Amino acid sequence: MNIILVGKRHGQSRVVSLGLPAVLLLVAVGMSLLALAVWAGYRAGGGATSGAQAPVVVTSPLVREWQGRLSEQDQQLADLQRRTAQQVDALTLRLGQMQGRLLRLDAMGQRFVESGLIASEEFNFDQPAAVGGPEDALPGESFSTPELTEMVAQLEARIADREQQLRLLDSLISHKQLEDERFVAGRPITWGWLSSRYGYRSDPFTGRRTWHGGVDLAGKDGSDIIAVAAGVVTYSDKRSGYGNLVEIDHGDGLVTRYAHCKTLKVQVGDIVEKGQVLALMGSTGRSTGPHVHFEVLQDGKSQNPEHYIQRASR
Repeated sequence: MNIILVGKRHGQSRVVSLGLPAVLLLVAVGMSLLALAVWAGYRAGGGATSGAQAPVVVTSPLVREWQGRLSEQDQQLADLQRRTAQQVDALTLRLGQMQGRLLRLDAMGQRFVESGLIASEEFNFDQPAAVGGPEDALPGESFSTPELTEMVAQLEARIADREQQLRLLDSLISHKQLEDERFVAGRPITWGWLSSRYGYRSDPFTGRRTWHGGVDLAGKDGSDIIAVAAGVVTYSDKRSGYGNLVEIDHGDGLVTRYAHCKTLKVQVGDIVEKGQVLALMGSTGRSTGPHVHFEVLQDGKSQNPEHYIQRASR
């Protein structure tokens, strides 16, 4: 390898011949110097410490502005996610409350069905309402949170209105059922016949004309004597002339009496229902055979029991 050296003065040149070992040595020295220069430049430029690259400090105003906008948008997104989660929690709570109210409405509806006021074939409160229809040709869309909130509010208002209406209807029905139970009507026996009417008659023991303040219904000894209406037992014991007697107060000053019983089945203070067995037919007291002496009193005054018996056939 030849190297030509040119001097500064008079343009004189000189040729130097190098062998292969000298050339390799010269290349190695050059590469070492280059590597040293690169390392020095890296250190001078704030190179990594402990193997980690140092962060680049950005001083451009435009970059700082965009970084600020991105940070603001991240905060807005976090706020939106938090508000959405709160809205979902609130809707979930309201839906839970509405489910409880719907269960109460179903129970009230089922009560109406069992009472016979609503045909069970028409309404089934144990199953969801049947709905349907053809599929829309347009693609379905999800409801937005404000739309869903408005739908829940409207449904809640409708449920509250229905609850009020059903409570009023339930109150009226309960009152009507109570009145029906307290309505004195029908015979105090399940089987038998009228053996003595209300009013003046010939006394069965003396033959004299005497007042009979009730009706006598004869039947089989030991057969059931039943309440003609719901009420409270105010007397259940022996009484002169009546034998074993049951007296029931039905409210509003109306009282019924069942006399000459063989066995008493109720006690004072018992609340009895219409048709409940009060006693067994007998012939205790002033009696000629198995029958029940049935009396009706309004405000302490005797009434004709036949008028109340005939109510059941109207």
